[in-house]
Amino acid sequence: MRSQLVGSFVIGGSLALASIASAQAAPAAAAPTFSKDVAPIFQDKCEACHRPDSIAPMSLVTYAEARPWAKSIKARVAEHQMPPWSIDKTVGVQSFKNDRSLSDKQIDTIVKWVDAGAPQGNPKDMPPAKQWTDGQGWNFAAAFGQKEPDLIIKSYEFTMPAVSQDAWDKRVTPSGITEPRWVRAVEIRPTTIKGRKITHHAIAYLDQTDPSAPPGGGGLPAPFMEWAVGKQGEMMRPDTGKLLLPGSKFRWDIHYSEAGEEITSQVEMGIYFYPKGQEPKFRTTLSLVPAALGTMDIRPNTLSLVEGFTVLRENARIESFQPHMHLRGKAMMVEAVFPNGQKQVLSLVSDFNFNWMTTYVYNDDSAPLLPKGTLLKVTAWHDNTAAKKSNPDPNQWVGWGDRTVDEMAHAWINIVYMKDEDFKAEQDKRKAATSTVAAAPQQEK
Repeated sequence: MRSQLVGSFVIGGSLALASIASAQAAPAAAAPTFSKDVAPIFQDKCEACHRPDSIAPMSLVTYAEARPWAKSIKARVAEHQMPPWSIDKTVGVQSFKNDRSLSDKQIDTIVKWVDAGAPQGNPKDMPPAKQWTDGQGWNFAAAFGQKEPDLIIKSYEFTMPAVSQDAWDKRVTPSGITEPRWVRAVEIRPTTIKGRKITHHAIAYLDQTDPSAPPGGGGLPAPFMEWAVGKQGEMMRPDTGKLLLPGSKFRWDIHYSEAGEEITSQVEMGIYFYPKGQEPKFRTTLSLVPAALGTMDIRPNTLSLVEGFTVLRENARIESFQPHMHLRGKAMMVEAVFPNGQKQVLSLVSDFNFNWMTTYVYNDDSAPLLPKGTLLKVTAWHDNTAAKKSNPDPNQWVGWGDRTVDEMAHAWINIVYMKDEDFKAEQDKRKAATSTVAAAPQQEK
């Protein structure tokens, strides 16, 4: 009996050793290569900026261009600094039309590629080159089968000295519109790549007499479009638009700051119209929703919190959210406080980066629907300590102001106001879609 047990152990042990040897002999999982695994990610999430003659400091289109930057790419990707997408993924709405963040799997692929020595792989595995417009190009033209917008309005040229205090250009440009036209997309940009070095932001305020304007206009110029580094423009949701009337004009608010060299620049705004006779059902309004406006008190070497409330006087669909702060901005959250007192976080940017003023555009089925009387609560945090890398001087007191070294705390929020019947119809549509999704797995059984 003993010999049989010993024999069984020996045989089992031999099989185990054989299995271990076989496993050791098996080839390790192939490391990701640029051609097959990394290039498709760069095309999808990086090339919009990282391509020749674009705004990024280097191109990532080819292996030869990307390879010298491998370690830097790994660091930025692993720390979630690139691509710029600062929405906190643990709270609030997580479904966006323009989500350019990397998935955990994509991050893992890039990190493993760099750790393996950043191999090129077989050049035949490269995906077809992505076609981009020459120069800066217009972001939305191709979507409408066009090469450029229907109307281009330019600000006046402005020369910024190499060393200078911040400056603002607030001159006025007529729209040239001679008949009412509905707008379905807008984009603003400096006319040159160099111009981006000095242009902090550009706001075009629409000045026109419009009795049918949504609540809050009051006949005063309303923000038509705002541009800052990292923004592409505003594509209206289907059946939604903005109205331009004859005699309208645009009052610019263009903030310039020094760049160490004299640069002459101007800003241009591209406008895309709905076809004549096609009138969208809803109007969208770009609203400045403040956490603070006109007054702030940020002491040296401290963290600061400010919050503000704005009441929605009509039913509303929230189209997009973009936080705006300056060099000490740390985080911003927008919440809905419903008429019954319940609260809901809509979005939180937990790691604000002044260099990327990203607009987070909610998907059609996730854009928050808020009833009349809801409060939009905006909370902003600022970090005036040495821990904030972009902080120019943590020993300085900081207040509210237009200069880059001052601070701000507001959200740009696109809002569509709805009548009761339209609001209920949109709610019912969402409920039906949710019921269909929930029932789908049961039907498959």
